Amino acid sequence: MHAPLVRSTAVAIAVTGTLAWAPAASAETSEPTPSASAAPAETPAPATGSVEITTKDPAGDVLAGAAFLLLDSAGQEVARGKTDAQGKLTLSDLTPGIYRLKETASGSPLHEAVADQDVIVTPGATTRLTITDPFKTATVLLQAKDDKTGKLLPGATVNIGTGTSTLLTLTTGSSGTASGELLLSSRKMQFWVKEIKAPAGYDLYKQTKTFTAAPGTSVNVTVTNAKTATDSTPDPSGKPTHKPTPTPSTPDKPSSVTGDATPATPGAGTPEAESSPTPAALSFGHSTSKAPTGSLAHTGADATPWLIGGAGALITAGGVALAMARRRRTDERTDASTKT
Repeated sequence: MHAPLVRSTAVAIAVTGTLAWAPAASAETSEPTPSASAAPAETPAPATGSVEITTKDPAGDVLAGAAFLLLDSAGQEVARGKTDAQGKLTLSDLTPGIYRLKETASGSPLHEAVADQDVIVTPGATTRLTITDPFKTATVLLQAKDDKTGKLLPGATVNIGTGTSTLLTLTTGSSGTASGELLLSSRKMQFWVKEIKAPAGYDLYKQTKTFTAAPGTSVNVTVTNAKTATDSTPDPSGKPTHKPTPTPSTPDKPSSVTGDATPATPGAGTPEAESSPTPAALSFGHSTSKAPTGSLAHTGADATPWLIGGAGALITAGGVALAMARRRRTDERTDASTKT
């Protein structure tokens, strides 16, 4: 049996009459030698990245069922998903680059979805995000009323807050109402209400009220105001309301008239005095009435003292004359009896 492979065979070749040995071709196929001009190996694909999302609320509780959508720079969807019971969602095999993350639902009736945000994905790394979904706001409906009639009052201003912080200021409009929204940091919160400005013509409501609100609810708040107490019979002239007792006048003598006295009818002689004359010392303003006919002209001073003095002088003079006349008669009678 012949060997299957023969390494070499001597072959006689006549070269110018001389024999020489030359190697023969091998029956064994040799492996091809790589050529220097062969194509280079392919470049490996770049490593991908991922995004891990955790959702919570302001109180720190995780939120399950929050839905997210990831868009590339061209606005095309590249991934989507919802958070699990631990509030987590992982989006994998993402080409490195900048993406737009949208929360399409919070998964809770008490929470709002957050605004869109950009996310950067890096090769071979996981980008971790914590999303905090805020509570839905509570709506406050304010009314200001008259405490007696229940009439709605415009112009009432109140502060609403919690603890030492004022969160909202409301002023009732022409309808006597106002509304606003309160941000909540828990599933149930207590707030206080204090009026800082009362409606026109009313006293300030000084008490502080409290109320409780939950996310997404509406709360009615009412403040009542009492009318400001006023004097029912004010004296517009500013004069004293009491009148001093007038000094009685001497009979058959003219009385002093001051203030707004009604003049007597011309030609009637003695003027008529007021039934309750006001003394000159308490009179406010100047009298504009004219002196009646037959009386002394008003010169700024009262003529009564002069009239009283004149009358007294006349009475005294009459008494003296009467006494002298009686004495003379007595003397004459004495002389007549002496002569007899």
